Order: sequence, then structure tokens, then C-alpha cells
Amino acid sequence: MNAPHPHLAARQRLYDEMSPLNLTPLWEVLHSLVPPQPATPCVPALWKYDEVRPFLMRAGEAITAEEAVRRVLILENPALRGQSAVTQSLYAGLQLILPGEVAPSHRHTQSALRFIVEGSGAYTAVDGERATMHPGDFIITPSWTWHDHGNDADVPVVWLDGLDIPIIRFFDAGFAQNDVSKSQQVTRAEGTSMARYGHNMAPVRHDAPFGATSPIFSYPYERSREALERLERDAPVDDWDGVKLRYLNPLTGGSPMPTMATFMQRLPAGFSGKPWRQTDGAVYSVVEGEGEVVIERQGVATRFAFAPRDHFVVPSWHTARFSSKQGCVLFRYSDRPVHQALGIHQEERLS
Repeated sequence: MNAPHPHLAARQRLYDEMSPLNLTPLWEVLHSLVPPQPATPCVPALWKYDEVRPFLMRAGEAITAEEAVRRVLILENPALRGQSAVTQSLYAGLQLILPGEVAPSHRHTQSALRFIVEGSGAYTAVDGERATMHPGDFIITPSWTWHDHGNDADVPVVWLDGLDIPIIRFFDAGFAQNDVSKSQQVTRAEGTSMARYGHNMAPVRHDAPFGATSPIFSYPYERSREALERLERDAPVDDWDGVKLRYLNPLTGGSPMPTMATFMQRLPAGFSGKPWRQTDGAVYSVVEGEGEVVIERQGVATRFAFAPRDHFVVPSWHTARFSSKQGCVLFRYSDRPVHQALGIHQEERLS
């Protein structure tokens, strides 16, 4: 029998006696604090819209938009239950607004994106300007801007909410405020922001109305889809991404929001992509078509077959590979701007 290490008892006495002073030994946890590669606890997950939608409609019967403030079903990562997070830095949820409802005006430090999943005719109002929602539209609620949502149509409208809630929570920097009225006063015609900033032009004496966030808060899907179609027809298709574009802040050329990057990509019919991985975990919303993603980490592979309006998450440093027999369009958001600002973003494109 091997004798106990002569210093083990002394070490344990050290740990026990210094613990009341809130001291702990780094050498016992160093390898978990500084791992050789990212070791996220998050796992891949898929939310099939056909399975989720009945619960959204039941939520519409159980609580009003005004009572809930925001009637949302959170997409929680299975490994982060109870944390209201889809990755360790991002929040995702599906919001429902029924005909005639208004989700009351408020503002908060957290930046938010809305990606329209089902229904047309609802609106988001941001600092006095409304944007009508259509499936596939990407809409921004900049940090600390008044915003409300309403539905003047005769059908339910559902959108994906993406927020940087876990990032703001990490920094203990969150503020929120309710408006004095349910709906804010409209002070600018719809489309004003797009006219000012959305045509590769800007006002002569322009400013940045939303700080580091894009001055365009509504990016119509019809324009994004047209660009993807043109590139699929006339430009080389990338072996990893198909045809992929990133949304821009026209004043800076950077991401539309300081904490979240957004992308739209088209996988052509018959696409069989090569594998890749990157440090920014990403949430996907399926806009059109069907396909498959294989997500792998440490030899364990997860295969998801996805269809329109489904949602899935690819965690940090998981190898992913896309394929599509009929072709599809995917919307994606991630925390890439934070990685880039800190100089820690990494990506590998594998063969």
C-alpha cells in the first residue's frame, strides 16, 4: 500500500484554516479556469416550431400581452435550465402578439433583435417610428430606447426575440423603465430611418441616433433574400457557408448591435457543406426550406433535421456541418462582436 503524500494533511489544514477568510487555492482549480480549449456547458438543441406553436397559442389564452408585458416562451438551453439563456451569453424566446393587442412601451439596457417568424401586419415602434412586421424581417430595439409592439392585423404574429441579457447580467449593468403610456406617440413616418441611412447614403449633418447601434432598426427580408438569390446565381458558393451575408451598421460597417452580430445565409439545393467551428455560439431561425445540421464535440455527434420556423443552437467550439437537398435560408445571431472587441474570436474551417 502506498503511503499518503506527506504534505496532503498540511495542505488540507491550510485550506480549512484559510477558508473563513474566503481564500481558496488556485492550483486546485487552475485547469478548469484556464482550459486548453473552450469547454462550454451548453449543448446543441432544436425547437421544432410545430411542437412549440401550440404552447404559444395556449399562452395567448392564459395571459394577455399587457398583463405579461411581453408574452414570450423562453428557449432555454437544456444544460442551462432556470437561467433563461440559450447560451451562456445570449437569450432567445418566441413572442406572440394577438390581433388588437399592444405590448406596452418600456426601455431597458439590454439590446434586442426581433426576427419575424409567422404572420404579417404587427408593428414595432422605436423612439417614435413604427416598422411593420413581415416574415423574415430583422428588426432592432437598441439599448435604452422606448419600444412597444402592436398588432393591427387579423392574425397572430410570432417573432424570435434575441437579447444580450446574460451579458448585461454578467456585468451587473441592467436598467429598465416602464413608459407612462401604453403606446408611444408616433413622431416620424414609417421608413424614415431607412430613407436616411439605408441606401449607402447618410444625412449631411448626421449623427448616430442609437449610439453604437445601427440607425436602421428594420431590415426587410425581401432585400436580404434578393441579395442572396443574386449571389447564388452569379458568385461562387462557399464550401462551408453556402451564400452568407452579415447585416451591417451603415455608419460603421460593423455589426448592427455592439453585442450581437446577425447573418442571413442561403444553402443552395444539393448543398453538402464542410465542417467548421467558432468561439461564438449561435442561434438559428429557419426561414425557408429544409436541411440538416450535424453538430459534434469530442466525438459525440448530434444530428438535427430542420424545417421552416424551427430554431436551433450551435454552442461555442462545436463542429457544425450543414446540408440541404432542396435548399434553405437561415437567419443567425451570435455574440461575435464581443469576441472581436476583446480580441478572442477564433474560427476553424475544416476539410
